[in-house]
Amino acid sequence: MSGDSESENQLRRDRDLAELCEWFACNENLPQEIEPLLLRRFYQCMYGNVEDTKKLIEVNYALRNKHPHLFIKRDPLDEDSRRTFDYADILPLPGLTPDNYKVSLYCFKDFEPSKMHHTEDTRAFFMVTDCRFITVDDPARPELLSEGEVQIFDMKGTTMRHISRLTISTLRAYIKFLQVAFPVRLKAIHMINCPTYLDRIVSVVKPFISDEVFRLIRFHTSNIDSLYTFVPRMMLPEEYGGCAGSLATLREQTQKVLAEKRDYLMDPNHWHVEKPEKRNGKSWKLFN
Repeated sequence: MSGDSESENQLRRDRDLAELCEWFACNENLPQEIEPLLLRRFYQCMYGNVEDTKKLIEVNYALRNKHPHLFIKRDPLDEDSRRTFDYADILPLPGLTPDNYKVSLYCFKDFEPSKMHHTEDTRAFFMVTDCRFITVDDPARPELLSEGEVQIFDMKGTTMRHISRLTISTLRAYIKFLQVAFPVRLKAIHMINCPTYLDRIVSVVKPFISDEVFRLIRFHTSNIDSLYTFVPRMMLPEEYGGCAGSLATLREQTQKVLAEKRDYLMDPNHWHVEKPEKRNGKSWKLFN
């Protein structure tokens, strides 16, 4: 019976995804193209509900086009991106947790506050996530999609000078996108190596975070050992007591993917929504 049920679920998923693909292609509020794996993530994020998936997709691209400087006008190999990746790591970690969650790590390589450029750094963050969303989560099980997202922020070296360099409009756009438009379910945010003045930092960002998301944040104030309860050590970099390779190796892998996916990240057909009158004008010319 379980085999029959699994087969029925597969048929329903294929049918729903075909419907969503057709709907996407005909929707004037969306770009011209979407990668099949990304479409699957939207669908899974909404627990297979087609109508909820459509709403999430429209919100996602509406926010992208409202903030093109963060989501559309970008290049992973330009000077702004190089500057971000020179001082900070934005790293999807290999594999999945026992709960089938994907884990990402964010940390400083250079603690000098003047190296931080919040808007450009946020743009780089979304380039890394956009690449990840069209990459299988576990090469050993390519059909398996993560059931949720776990983020680790290493606060080592963070000072109030860093916090003073936050751009409020960028912070607001970033958090809103994570809360209402992300194509994966956010399951946990772990803050490690928290400084003694953590309460001052929290007081700055908390007004922009919904209570629902704030409840997902866990602050590790003593040592990193408490993180191992939630994230297997084997998934973490060597520098964090793990077995997933060095930060340098993971950094190299991430940069390689960004370079390979550069055309995708910069292709307006995947991100930019044309005004309906422009799109209609193009269609009309086809018949002239």
